[in-house]
Amino acid sequence: MSGFGREDKDGIVRGARAIVALPEIGPHNRTAEARLEEAAGLAGAIGLDVVEKIAFRLRQPKAATLLGSGQVEALAEAARMAEAELIVIDAAVTPIQQRNLEKAVAAKVIDRTGLILEIFGERAATAEGRLQVELAHLDYQAGRLVRSWTHLERQRGGFGFLGGPGETQIEADRRLIRDRMAKLRKELEQVSRTRGLHRDRRRRAPWPVIALVGYTNAGKSTLFNRMTGADVMAKDLLFATLDPTMRQIRLPGLDKAILSDTVGFVSDLPTQLVAAFRATLEEVVTADIIIHVRDMSHPDSEAQAQDVTHVLTEIGAVGESESTPMIEAWNKVDALDAETAATLRAEAARRDDAVVLSALTGEGVEDLRRAVSDRLSRGARVRTVRLPASDGASVAWLHQHGEVLASDATGEVVSLDVRISDIDWARFEARE
Repeated sequence: MSGFGREDKDGIVRGARAIVALPEIGPHNRTAEARLEEAAGLAGAIGLDVVEKIAFRLRQPKAATLLGSGQVEALAEAARMAEAELIVIDAAVTPIQQRNLEKAVAAKVIDRTGLILEIFGERAATAEGRLQVELAHLDYQAGRLVRSWTHLERQRGGFGFLGGPGETQIEADRRLIRDRMAKLRKELEQVSRTRGLHRDRRRRAPWPVIALVGYTNAGKSTLFNRMTGADVMAKDLLFATLDPTMRQIRLPGLDKAILSDTVGFVSDLPTQLVAAFRATLEEVVTADIIIHVRDMSHPDSEAQAQDVTHVLTEIGAVGESESTPMIEAWNKVDALDAETAATLRAEAARRDDAVVLSALTGEGVEDLRRAVSDRLSRGARVRTVRLPASDGASVAWLHQHGEVLASDATGEVVSLDVRISDIDWARFEARE
């Protein structure tokens, strides 16, 4: 591997020449071209120079190398001709396959999971994000110590009275990884408890929480900035932001709401990351409403939506009887031709869970605000509330978040008839 660029701790060089290889195994809901483009985008997100993209059709994955022998030779020739230093396999690759491929093509090999972990490792900005990424990375590496070479064959001497050959280096390395993972899990449990306390506090507060979710690069951060006036990093880049951000916003009929921007999703998101980021993703599960931001200009918009729904189902945000209400924000209408945009608007007009908009230009954002407000106030019914006359704060809260239809004060008690949504009623009851 050449020495140009900036090399990270795992030996991946920014600016390194890379080939993206896609093993096509069985049916898929996306074209090979689209999958190669996404994989190249992921590689570009950590500064790799993708010089070639190749798709290989596999009848049966090979246990030793994943690819067939002729395909391995073709990949090695392509790497030699392009002077590629890195091969990105857009699939899951076992440690044995990774080692054998590296020997065959004479270049470093990483798989899709390793690539996404590299991106997350580079982008995590907060202490929590770094903990989550390190845990996911260690979980991934624990099964890949077979990649290391001769030093793993050495043995450390055990205590004399125990006898036996002692502890091998690979066993020691695995023990160190296990110990570090246990420590990280304890730290993340504390983070999760702290987040839980914050969520409980928000539930007692009079403000609903709205979570933005979506495929990476769908425009979530741009929409977040548009709705809040914040300055969250928003670039045409996969996984531009990782750490969740919260800001208060105003909605029609609501004095205040909390908008939360979350990490973007991607197809085949590594299970290690889903597990490690569970504390962060719980913000979505406990939200009052989810806004699913979709890039309607992308040719694989439907497949991306399915991938997002899959992750939301995996973390328990949708799919259950008590699943969180969701509105789809059909973004990037400004990138569509007039006919397609008109068709999209006509379809959204027939639904109450979709809004057409452009986070970049601001078109349709006010429609989204109204749709969210309407959904939050849906299910409002009249309830009779009896309060101490001295409890002016509760009376004011009910006036602010519901419609007071009648009020009667008798002695030390105030009786109110209030039309209020189920969400706000639950929040009212949770107040201290």
